[in-house]
Amino acid sequence: MSTTPSAKAALRGEPSYVWRAGQERRLRMILDAAGALASGMVLDNGCGVGMYLGRLAEQARCAVGVEYEHERAVSALARAACVACAAGEALPFPAETFDLVLSHEVLEHVADDRRALEEIIRVLRPGGRLILFCPNRGYPFETHGIFWRGEYHFGNIPLVNYLPRALRNHLAPHVRVYSTRDLQHLFHGLPVRIVSRTIIFGAYDNIIARLPRVGRGLRSLLQWLERTPLRGLGLSHFWVVERL
Repeated sequence: MSTTPSAKAALRGEPSYVWRAGQERRLRMILDAAGALASGMVLDNGCGVGMYLGRLAEQARCAVGVEYEHERAVSALARAACVACAAGEALPFPAETFDLVLSHEVLEHVADDRRALEEIIRVLRPGGRLILFCPNRGYPFETHGIFWRGEYHFGNIPLVNYLPRALRNHLAPHVRVYSTRDLQHLFHGLPVRIVSRTIIFGAYDNIIARLPRVGRGLRSLLQWLERTPLRGLGLSHFWVVERL
């Protein structure tokens, strides 16, 4: 497997570097789902360079970030007072510390996703909530690229996630993708209840930047589909999970 910088980015994912309509929409979803919990102790687990962390810090009593990549953790410190460089499978906090945990497109990159979820639930207070975004296997494109003959190929690769799982994982060993059943299995046995779950499409800001009218029309159409069974083709799962 290639060890180029692009391959490293594939392994860890690329965080949000700019704030556009897509990020603003997801922030509203996070705050709506969190309610009063957003004003308490908040953890952004896998905070990248701190784009969401900085927004959450504006109203939280204390907002803390965790980021595996050291350079990104240093960048996130410009937006929040406390950022730890650590793995999601071993969070450096006591049990029952946080009212709210955000895991935004991170779970698919960790070494052990079940262990990472166990750690999130451990640091949540009873009644606290996890806000989870992660990739949907039903989306027609693999957005993290693929490896082919040892080389990483960046881009949105069509139909990869529809292949049998063994073949799909051979092409994209660097990132997981989840069906609803996968997530149900992942949470099974944990002391939680599922408050809500759905699947959402993206905001397609890059298309809008190049072709504004086409891009806005596409975004309106696909986000309308979120109200129909065709949301199963959406980009990301959006789950709200409460610790018992």
